[in-house]
Amino acid sequence: MGFDHAELFTRRTAGVLDGIEADPSASKPQQAMWAIEFEQVSKSFGAHRVLADLDLQVHSGEKVTLIGPSGSGKTTVLRLAMTLEKPSSGDIRIFGESILFDTAGKPLLSAQEARIRRRCGMVFQQFNLFPHLTVMQNLILAPMTVLKNSREHAEKSAVEYLRMVGLDSKVHAYPAQLSGGQQQRIAIARALILKPEILLLDEITSALDPELAREVLDVVRNIAHESKVTLLIVTHEIRFAREISDRIAVFDAGRIIEQGPPDKIFSNPESERTREFLQSVLNH
Repeated sequence: MGFDHAELFTRRTAGVLDGIEADPSASKPQQAMWAIEFEQVSKSFGAHRVLADLDLQVHSGEKVTLIGPSGSGKTTVLRLAMTLEKPSSGDIRIFGESILFDTAGKPLLSAQEARIRRRCGMVFQQFNLFPHLTVMQNLILAPMTVLKNSREHAEKSAVEYLRMVGLDSKVHAYPAQLSGGQQQRIAIARALILKPEILLLDEITSALDPELAREVLDVVRNIAHESKVTLLIVTHEIRFAREISDRIAVFDAGRIIEQGPPDKIFSNPESERTREFLQSVLNH
């Protein structure tokens, strides 16, 4: 039986997601308009251009899903926002702060970049849990090393987030003892425990069978409904994207060819390429 997260989420969170708020030490402009802003961003790997002069803005608290064929640049957008890749040109801002340059236009120092990056969390296609660590150890590692939390505080937070995703009974388990769906839910809890203001989700169900995927999507669905965290999602789960998104952006060949509210994109797309893509995935 799949995990019925929708039924348990409200009482399990018990204010946990309410704690995901701005980092008081961050020096963001008070009137920053966007949580995420890509300005004329291009990215190439050798001779292959993955993104071409991309402009993309995401409001604080907005839930935006990127869809489109494989290889169209969607995952690269998330990796750039998380500073896992550097753009070939253009600028990227998180709550008004460039993740590339300081106010004098000079490249950021690593400590400056790390401070901005801490406002984002990311969950990957593969679960990326440390196999030699228990679930508890996986969750408390970053709070203790990055946030300098005490072990007691980190363990208390870990239990709260594990309870939120329905896996507080697995604190002493190792990743190999868990299903793929359980491992991905642990990965989500591990991202949320750092209280990011932005959560980046990259094809988090692509490695799962349909039943396990539903467990994970239930968790994300309720995060979207119950928290103020900004979500930027890459997925081929089209019906799920339609349900939870405030906006859909359709990618093709490194560009956004169309974007708008889900009902408009899925019911009355303007682009013939969008219609072709949706027909191919919905009839698959």
